[in-house]
Amino acid sequence: MPTNAENTTAQQPAPSALERRLDLSVAIADLDKDVDARLKRISKNVKMAGFRPGKVPATIVRQQHGDQARHEALNEALDRAFGQAVMAAQMRVAGYPRIEAKQTESTTHLEFAAVFEVYPEVKLGDMSASEVERPSLEVGEAEIDKTIDILRKQRIRYEAVDRAAAKEDRVIIDFLGKKDGEPFQGGQASDYPFVLGQGMMLADFETAVEGLKAGESKTFDMTFPEDYFSKDLAGQKVQFEITLKKVSGPVLPELDAEFAKTLGIADGDVAKMREEITGNLQREVKKRIQSKIKDQVMDAIIKANPIDIPNALIEMEIHRLMENARRDMEQRGMKVNDFPMQPDWFAEQAKRRVTLGLVLAELVKEKELHAKPEQVKAIVDEAAQSYEHPEEVVRWYYAQPQRLQELEGVAIEDNVVAWVLNTAKVTDKAVAFDELMGQQEA
Repeated sequence: MPTNAENTTAQQPAPSALERRLDLSVAIADLDKDVDARLKRISKNVKMAGFRPGKVPATIVRQQHGDQARHEALNEALDRAFGQAVMAAQMRVAGYPRIEAKQTESTTHLEFAAVFEVYPEVKLGDMSASEVERPSLEVGEAEIDKTIDILRKQRIRYEAVDRAAAKEDRVIIDFLGKKDGEPFQGGQASDYPFVLGQGMMLADFETAVEGLKAGESKTFDMTFPEDYFSKDLAGQKVQFEITLKKVSGPVLPELDAEFAKTLGIADGDVAKMREEITGNLQREVKKRIQSKIKDQVMDAIIKANPIDIPNALIEMEIHRLMENARRDMEQRGMKVNDFPMQPDWFAEQAKRRVTLGLVLAELVKEKELHAKPEQVKAIVDEAAQSYEHPEEVVRWYYAQPQRLQELEGVAIEDNVVAWVLNTAKVTDKAVAFDELMGQQEA
């Protein structure tokens, strides 16, 4: 199908320079003593035909449960030995160790090596040379009018017209694509709807549809782009046969009471609608500006504080991101098992999040940027303003302290951003409304 699509790739985390190795030793006598104690406890509850409970011979208990008891005893012994060795070496372990058995001639001890990663030592860099661009935008009548126009276009309806198809029209077509005279997979559809000019189909395909009237057909050649997502079609020349079945022109809703009601203004008051749109737009602009500033600040922090990252932490974060993605897909009604999710899709995001987590923790501690109760309350109050009954939202947050944890994180990030803006080189720059909002003309 000649639709637009993109492919993204991610890289695996770089090898860690934080790997460490510690030798561990387990006394065989202590291990055997622990195994015997475990088997005695097990024997009290073992049931076997022909024997009363607790009376199964020790040799049989050892035959059936000896391996399990030894495995558990050895694991516990290694855990203790590793914990003691790490404490003695004053290391902060990241993730879990890999235990490797060592060849030894000792008849009294079992020797092992624990291979693991440690947390990096974070020494904060100089942020005074960092550069941050602070966007600014005043919401005026033009921005409000454009927002209302966008809201109208989002509620556009289409009416059948008796004319040639043009940009912004909704068309319904049948099409058949052929490569070297043979139909190719995904190149055929019936009653396929799309709106001309929205980029849903490839530009050459849409150009071929424009100018046709309902009932007209057309055959044309087209070459797929070299970077097309389907490798079998990328750069290939094909031929399409299309039949235009229906053309519908766009009809914008009037700026009246009915339109106001669709936006939640119960009495249809257009002036009240404009006032509410203004407030919502100002909050959205503020949020987007803060988001852009925060992204730049975080980039600057990463650049000024290069550190080695434990692969173990990156892998744990990748797993967490994948689980979040699966839950999100399930909530959207998608079948997760049918979607082959790849860890490398999340690798760069995971590395960034782990890096920021380590550096920010040190920055917050050293610069005393912890969240204050009044900051959290201000964030709660601002978030509540987007709801019909703000006081109920505030009560909900404060009903359980754990609900405030996420907002405490937001307050800490705000403190970090404020500190960096006071430390780094900041340049104010006016930003265009469309650029900030990420909008394009429909």
